[in-house]
Amino acid sequence: MNPARAGYLFTSESVSEGHPDKVADRISDTVVDAFLAADPGARVACETLVTTNRIILAGEVRGPAGVVEALEDKVRAAVRDIGYEQDGFHWRTADYACYLHSQSPDIAKGVDAAGNKDEGAGDQGIMFGYATSETPERMPATLQFAHNILKSLALARRADPNLGLEPDAKSQVTLTYENGRPVRAASIVLSTQHRDGLCPGEVAEIVRPYVLGVLPEGFVTDETRWHINPTGNFVIGGPDGDCGLTGRKIIVDTYGGAAPHGGGAFSGKDPTKVDRSGAYACRYLAKNVVAAGLAEKCTIQIGYAIGVSHPLSFYVDLHGEGEVDPARLETLLPEMIGGATPRAIREHLGLDRPIYARTAAYGHFGREPDADGGFSWERTDLAEELRRAF
Repeated sequence: MNPARAGYLFTSESVSEGHPDKVADRISDTVVDAFLAADPGARVACETLVTTNRIILAGEVRGPAGVVEALEDKVRAAVRDIGYEQDGFHWRTADYACYLHSQSPDIAKGVDAAGNKDEGAGDQGIMFGYATSETPERMPATLQFAHNILKSLALARRADPNLGLEPDAKSQVTLTYENGRPVRAASIVLSTQHRDGLCPGEVAEIVRPYVLGVLPEGFVTDETRWHINPTGNFVIGGPDGDCGLTGRKIIVDTYGGAAPHGGGAFSGKDPTKVDRSGAYACRYLAKNVVAAGLAEKCTIQIGYAIGVSHPLSFYVDLHGEGEVDPARLETLLPEMIGGATPRAIREHLGLDRPIYARTAAYGHFGREPDADGGFSWERTDLAEELRRAF
């Protein structure tokens, strides 16, 4: 988004926990949690495929014996929690196949600490973090509202099964920006799976109050365009309607297109993989910069090489706002988290815990930190120190 433009439209989408790709993400992160609960030092790289009455796991793991054998019950419980009890995809009857195998010793040798060698990054790559003052969550408004709409509908579906809504849904919010700030909704797009027999008009009447309850007062006007289930019926959905794979909703998981993305997915990966932990650290630092009042927007990039502990690069972009020197932040911020090494990030944010299944839907960012350490990267505990430094 270009802050120099006086007015423009910007759009972000979200998908619900019942979207087939999000079902796959939830299962993969359930596997991560199962291994970390058994051993905080476990290694996991799990991919999941879900389709009509079929669940397939594949990937590489290292952890205590017996975890893999106990996964099926955990996977089925996750699908049940999402709400799938349909003929084409049922938590109890879907075929289950697990092809997880031992992690390559070549990868383990590069990543593990040994002698004077610190723990290295689990892969090469670039990670981005972003924060903006547009919303209290310090997230892009378009994405935060799209997430909130679907969370509101999911709560309603769980509270009232007679409402007629099913787990699969997608939302899309387009906002009008003036002078760099969101001011009203230009369009709302929502497609939600529903029980057979409901017509599009009835679905629109069901969901409209939940959309209005999420958007700020005055954002919806007579000029706001609504597209509710624009293709008509949406009865067949979830993995029965479309194959789902881990890691296919990385823009939904992050910033809705408002910031760059390094390309690596999060779900299914233990925190030694910097695709996940490095991106969490970038968000943590960017959010604290904005929370400290040093800038209205902040983007951070970190680059890593597999097996190498220290970052190859650390870049801060304040989008031309504020009076703070980004170069000074590039020196200070890594020091605040132990040099931004993979080990330091995991220890500072407490990432070696089973806290990941909850991240699989409605974004990894813009959430409230949990008492057990979940979403620790959403803390703003560095803001005061940053204010003092500047």
